[in-house]
Amino acid sequence: MPKPRFTQVSLEDTPFYHCISRTVRRAFLCGADPYTGQCFEHRRGWIEKRLLHLAQVFAIDIAAFAVMSNHLHVVLKVDAEKAQAWSDMEVVKHWHQVFGGTLLTQRFANGEDIEHYFIDLLDERISEYRQRLTNISWFMRALNEPIARSANKEDECTGRFWEGRFKSQALLDEAAVLACMTYVDLNPIRANMADTPERSNFTSIQRRINAAKQGGQPKELLPFVGNDRHAQPKGLVFELQDYLRLVDDTGRILRNDKHGAIQASSRQILERLNISQETWLNITKEFMNMFKGPVGSLPELTHYSENLGMQRVAHASSCQHWAN
Repeated sequence: MPKPRFTQVSLEDTPFYHCISRTVRRAFLCGADPYTGQCFEHRRGWIEKRLLHLAQVFAIDIAAFAVMSNHLHVVLKVDAEKAQAWSDMEVVKHWHQVFGGTLLTQRFANGEDIEHYFIDLLDERISEYRQRLTNISWFMRALNEPIARSANKEDECTGRFWEGRFKSQALLDEAAVLACMTYVDLNPIRANMADTPERSNFTSIQRRINAAKQGGQPKELLPFVGNDRHAQPKGLVFELQDYLRLVDDTGRILRNDKHGAIQASSRQILERLNISQETWLNITKEFMNMFKGPVGSLPELTHYSENLGMQRVAHASSCQHWAN
């Protein structure tokens, strides 16, 4: 039986989560449906536009994403501190960008005077919105429900478009985050939808590459901020160019289905993470088959399980994949 979402999320252990949504009834997100001959490529744009919009609304950053033919991958980072720093007005305005709110919160957002006997109710509602803006279930709900309605309208049908629940995995350490991001970014290459990362449409890696060509990083995605240093800004603690090279090296080997050369800078990242090249290639090729639950080293898995009140270490056998 699937576990409630709150029993799988522990922000004390990690803010990073890998989420996957799949369609039902042979529904297509994009590409051509071989059964009907219809083309649904435009739906990839729906997903990407909505996803990037929500990253500006929620206190949740996007580290990686890939829109495939019948499923979506996204790596999210919850930023609880950002939500706590928002004023009450900011919280309400963020929420109203996606949901209607209540008559009371609408009055508050419009600057109207609120009667004293409504203040406690307003405070309660704002507190609820603040919590929801850091909740991955609400994020995925805000992503999936509008897409389902639009797809059903286009298909002239009713019923579920997505599976009942999205799947999520806690990513408990740097190695897990980087491996999952690379796995997600290389999805189109493994699926033969693209031959290079820069040609992988509707993916985070394509956005990062295009922005890097202009000397920057996409503002919609969680940035790479380099190695640990004093007063370091929030982001991924690797160099952008090192990550792009690592993904390209890995993609070339996976695409050619043979062992190839990992360049020196890429090897340095793997050495820092204590992952052998062979293990890295196996993980980035078979991530979803290897890991059915939280991902990380045994110590991290142990802490995660204890903090969630589990009687045994969750998916302890998974930690063997990190061994060199």
